[in-house]
Amino acid sequence: MATAHRIQIHLSDISQLFNSMDPSPFTEKDLDSDAEEFIVSWAQEYPHDEPLSLAIHLKNFPSGENPRPTIEEAVHNYFSYRTKMTQLEFSRLMKQGRTSLIIGLFFLAGCLAASESLPARVPGTPATLLNFVREGLSIAGWVAMWRPMEIYLYDWWPLRRRARIFQKLSRIPVEVHRKE
Repeated sequence: MATAHRIQIHLSDISQLFNSMDPSPFTEKDLDSDAEEFIVSWAQEYPHDEPLSLAIHLKNFPSGENPRPTIEEAVHNYFSYRTKMTQLEFSRLMKQGRTSLIIGLFFLAGCLAASESLPARVPGTPATLLNFVREGLSIAGWVAMWRPMEIYLYDWWPLRRRARIFQKLSRIPVEVHRKE
């Protein structure tokens, strides 16, 4: 098994890891946005298939029992939640893509049908004007396909990548050390 890449965070107090505005119980608290960004950005630096671990170094180590299991559970819960939210966002994007595709296809078909139904010549009308209208309808129809194509070709990648990272972080081993 490959050695895990270690993401290290140095904190004065464990409360710096969590969002102070979140009233949830400790194991269900949101991570502080800076802490989340730090962990995620480091996780993105390493290949997806290589293992990670998270080492938290605390200047003010809590007295009493070892905080590692509770902190690990809180980190896992948070990234499990973020995985679910990202998967939900992906589902919404795919639904929007389907709706946009249906609308775009109907609009494109209507524009192409209208373009084809224009007569070849209309007495007293320059041919250039009819060509302009034909081409304009064709272009407008294809522009309507822009958003569904963008969704299905490009927009889903970052969401899938983020979900994979969050899923990996939802199982990351966590170590908690006293900072010397």
